[in-house]
Amino acid sequence: MANDLQMSPQLEQIDGEIQDHFRALANGFQKLGKVKDPNRQSKQLEDLTGKMRECKRLIKDFDREVKDEESRNPPEVNKQLNDRKQSLIKELNSYVGLRKTFMSTLGNKRVELFDMGAGGSDPVAEDNVLMASEMSNQELIDAGKKRMDETDQAIERSKQVVEQTIEVGAQTAGTLKGQTEQMGRIVNELDTIHFSIKKASQLVKEIGRQVATDKCIMMFLFLVVCGVIAIIIVKVVNPNNKNIRDIPGFAPPAPASRRLLSLSTMGPLY
Repeated sequence: MANDLQMSPQLEQIDGEIQDHFRALANGFQKLGKVKDPNRQSKQLEDLTGKMRECKRLIKDFDREVKDEESRNPPEVNKQLNDRKQSLIKELNSYVGLRKTFMSTLGNKRVELFDMGAGGSDPVAEDNVLMASEMSNQELIDAGKKRMDETDQAIERSKQVVEQTIEVGAQTAGTLKGQTEQMGRIVNELDTIHFSIKKASQLVKEIGRQVATDKCIMMFLFLVVCGVIAIIIVKVVNPNNKNIRDIPGFAPPAPASRRLLSLSTMGPLY
């Protein structure tokens, strides 16, 4: 059937490589049935599994080439190429079934064919191959569109989450900015209050020093006044006391005889 198809050189090369691997798989499974040693069977089964992985990769390359050439080929050629791809997938699935049979015979743990790396496996890879083999081109296109729609919806939800996060961040930044400005004003007010308190303290000290000086002066004047009053009182009570000096302007009155004598010496007034 492959010889009757109109294939490009790339498709013919890929198809030839796949057929080589299929022949190697057929010979390998025939020889595997004749091996009695379980260890050798496990080793050969691992080698055959590697060839099946390579077949899967080549079938994917074949499918990509078919899709790339789909616009250049007539519809009947595209249909034949897709049918060829389905037949390759079915033949690969037949070898997958043989592998499962030998694995169950060996009693080993089931290892998935298409793993994702060393020590790992992809349990859904084989199911994906079987599913693809049963779907038409239109179904594949519809499934791809559905997956793209789901991806677009997920992207839109992610955008909404990002926008909401940005909005919350902007609100938080505005709130923090307002709080920072308010804290700056509070610090300025505290500095002003501190300066006012310091200035008031200096003023209180200055007033205290002035009040103390005024009190000293008033006390000294009070003592002087008290002394003068005491002297006056003593002179009035005891005018003949010679121990107390006369205060200018406050001399005791002269006796009446002395006044008369002074008036007689002065003579007539007219």
